[in-house]
Amino acid sequence: MTGMILDGVLMLLLVAALGYGVRLEKKLSALRAGQQAFATAVTELNTAAGRAESALASLRASGHETDLLHDRIVKAREVRAQLESLIARGPDTPRAPVRDVPKPTLVSAPAAPVAVTADDERALRMAALAERIQGMAPANRAAAPVAAILGALTAGRTANQAAKQSLNQTRRNLDEDLFAA
Repeated sequence: MTGMILDGVLMLLLVAALGYGVRLEKKLSALRAGQQAFATAVTELNTAAGRAESALASLRASGHETDLLHDRIVKAREVRAQLESLIARGPDTPRAPVRDVPKPTLVSAPAAPVAVTADDERALRMAALAERIQGMAPANRAAAPVAAILGALTAGRTANQAAKQSLNQTRRNLDEDLFAA
């Protein structure tokens, strides 16, 4: 009889160990699942950190570009202020009328119409501008520079081309100075 009691106790202990083993297996399964979730979370966190680094680099580059743009705006405002002061100091003269072209005298045969090209029109405007400049020049300055300007402006197509090139070069230089980084 003692053998049977011992066998019964042993069976009860084995059943208890089996129940404890099942509970332990469930806890280990939950721990493995948690470890898998933790590994996934670490991977996602690593990816997010990489994106944050690239966004931060992009933000730094944008900040640098913003600083450059701010410098350009400050320079442009300074140039605008200088131009406004130059315009304010300039003489306020009324606009000179364009030279009147003499009217042809009556001829028995009808005259052929004169074709006015854009270059001729531009030359007339330049001559009017030169006359305005000459009228604005103080009396104590020599008239030779004004006459030279007048001759250059009315010299024709080559002078206009040279003036355009000079103006374009000046604009490029001004743009480079204004927007130099």
